[in-house]
Parts: sequence; C-alpha cells; structure tokens
Amino acid sequence: MQPGIAMGWAGDPLMQAVGLLLLAMSVASWFVILWKSALLWTAARRIPRAIAAFWAAPSRAQAAAAAQAADPDGLAAALALRSEQLGRPGAHAWQAHADLVRRGLRDDLDAASRRLHAGHVLLASIGSTAPFVGLFGTVWGIYHALASIAATRQIGIEQVAGPVGQTLVMTAAGLAVAIPAVLGYNALGKRARALDALLEGYALDLQQLLSGAP
Repeated sequence: MQPGIAMGWAGDPLMQAVGLLLLAMSVASWFVILWKSALLWTAARRIPRAIAAFWAAPSRAQAAAAAQAADPDGLAAALALRSEQLGRPGAHAWQAHADLVRRGLRDDLDAASRRLHAGHVLLASIGSTAPFVGLFGTVWGIYHALASIAATRQIGIEQVAGPVGQTLVMTAAGLAVAIPAVLGYNALGKRARALDALLEGYALDLQQLLSGAP
C-alpha cells in the first residue's frame, strides 16, 4: 500500500475516503493495464497470422475457416466470417450487395475497435484526476494539522514540519497513481491504434474482394 494511502487511514473520515479512492483508482488502473496488455499482445500475434491464413487459403470458401483456425474467436476471424457470409450467392438479394458488404464490415470493424480500446477512457480519467485527488487530501490534511497546532498554541517549526510533511505524502500518492495510468494509456493506445489500422486495411481488402460477389 502506498504511503499516502496508508496515511489516509489514520486521518478523519474524509482523509480515509481520499485514501480509499486513491487505492481503488490504483487497483483499477493496474487491472486495466495488465488485462489490456495481455489482450493486445495476443491480438498482435494472432491478427497478422489470421490475415495471412485467409489470403493463403486455396479458395474463398475455405478462407474464413483458415482465419478462424489461426485466430479462434479473434478480431480478424470475425471479419473473415462476415466476408464468408456476405459472399454467399443470393444472400440478402433484396439489398444492394455493395452496401450490404460495406455495412457488415463496418459494423464488425467498429466492434473490434471498441474491444481494442476498452478501458482506455478509465485510464485517461484516472491519470487526469488522481493528482487532484491527492492534492485535495494534502490541502485537507494541512488545514487540520494547522488547526490542531493553533489549538495547542504551541507553534514552532517542529510542530509544523511533522504534520504538514505527512500530509504532503498524499500529493505524492496521487502522482504515483496517475503516472502508471498515463503511461499505460499512451502505450496501450499506440498499440491499439496500430491494430486498428491493420484491421481497417484488411476490411478494405475484403470489401474490394466482395464488391463483385453475386
């Protein structure tokens, strides 16, 4: 437990609430960082493999199955499965085929993007607010420390330095929560955007492939 968070338990109910909030924000950010790191690492390995398997298949009928075998329940496999459904002769013949292909691939691409970027808003929120939560705890702690010192009417450097110095740790705790969240947001966002671009190119290729399908 971080020092500022631990110190919050020794304060009044508001300081305890600040400490609990910082602890919850730290746990949530590290959960998202570890979860998304594993998800994106897996996707970065499987998506190129599934795309390669799709284009290496001997026929379009076998391409979706090849992509699913390379990336089971994955993002590229979902696009491949949709392309196989859209490419069936007579499928949704009452609709313009080009529009059907575009909408179907766009929907799957949007779903994949939401999955790749899930949790990033939480990291951004924690990274931007945690320093202010810690600063609030510091200001509140300094106020109470000075109030208690004034009540004793014994004001000296030794009476001020200890309590005020302890409350300043809350600011450091807020930064300790925010910095991993900001770094995680930047790193995970960069990797997710790279996978977004890869899937967008794949979807465009599928759209061009299917544009002439019956």
